[in-house]
Amino acid sequence: MSQKFAIYPSLAGKSVLISGGASGIGEEMVRAFADQGAKVGFVDMDDDRSQALCDELGDGVAWAKCDLREVDQLRTAFGELAERLGTATVLVNNAARDDRHDWRDVTPQYWDERQATNIRHHFFAIQAVAPGMIEAGGGSIINMGSNSWWEAGGNFPAYTTAKAAVHGLTRTMARDLGDHRIRVNTVVPGWIMTQRQKELWATPQALENHRSRQCLPDLIDPVYVARMVLFLASDDAAMCTANNYMVEAGSI
Repeated sequence: MSQKFAIYPSLAGKSVLISGGASGIGEEMVRAFADQGAKVGFVDMDDDRSQALCDELGDGVAWAKCDLREVDQLRTAFGELAERLGTATVLVNNAARDDRHDWRDVTPQYWDERQATNIRHHFFAIQAVAPGMIEAGGGSIINMGSNSWWEAGGNFPAYTTAKAAVHGLTRTMARDLGDHRIRVNTVVPGWIMTQRQKELWATPQALENHRSRQCLPDLIDPVYVARMVLFLASDDAAMCTANNYMVEAGSI
């Protein structure tokens, strides 16, 4: 099925920050914003993939190496990208890892590391960029959730707890920042067919089981998550805040 996607004039020239932009859904977002004429900065730990993406997309796309579990690194990287691309008025908190784990094996150290990987940096990224958005007169913050906990998915309790917390963060920050015309929303992907998912967990049986829970029969490509993010970043979504936007083919 051929798709014809929208162009959002309001995104042209806009400075965008994305966490975890070198692969998977994040890479698709970087490409999508670049196609709209935005200036795109992203952070990632993968040197080779990050540099290759910047080389491919050319001027207007930049990256900084950053371990998001280290808040000082996050602040430094975001500052460097702002110097290169201008004050960001769009932030996409995308980076996460859905590593499977048995609840019996979870230690306090592992739990804390999973929260640092999957939720803590969302808040500190917002804290880092919100002052610039306030000065600019507004902005859009998009936090990536997950429908894994809506579906009562098992085998990764630290991950699903963090992703459930994203919704609380979105709601409270939408209230705290709304007077400054900063919108905060959550995009909720279903099972998205990134290369990582295909390599690790997308067995024929697992895919068949998942299809049976979706209303739509097609597996979900990362491009559809990126398209929702573009909409929420654009002026078309000027009155959208504090809400969840599902991209899960009706699988709840």
